[in-house]
Amino acid sequence: MNRPTTVRSGIDRLLARARARLERIGPEEAAAEIAAGEALLVDIRPAAQRAREGEFADALVIERNVLEWRLDPLSDARITEATGPDVRWIVACSEGYTSSLAAASLLDVGLTRATDLEGGFQAWLRAGLPVKGAGAPGGSS
Repeated sequence: MNRPTTVRSGIDRLLARARARLERIGPEEAAAEIAAGEALLVDIRPAAQRAREGEFADALVIERNVLEWRLDPLSDARITEATGPDVRWIVACSEGYTSSLAAASLLDVGLTRATDLEGGFQAWLRAGLPVKGAGAPGGSS
């Protein structure tokens, strides 16, 4: 009897390759690095998603479509925090999928310490870490 072969989609393979290159970080460890001034958190979720879910209390908001240009220290469109290739960037999305692809792209740009937040905003929220807006205690739903 032939058993069906598990076939992974192209995006599953792409995601696995991206994550194999990253040292992903959990919410508590990320919060500690951010509090110690060792890392910057970047929220890449679109505005509508941030409005619906809530926001990190202390994150730079840079939507995915311009991320590499804003964080590349050699780009004319960089933000002031993009001071060199050794900045510790922690990229976050809603659940930690898009952020893995984005962080791998930052590695390709030469940002050697880039990584992503495992579980994204949802994991941050479940960990009880600071948020504002819809996901915050007492925030709008």
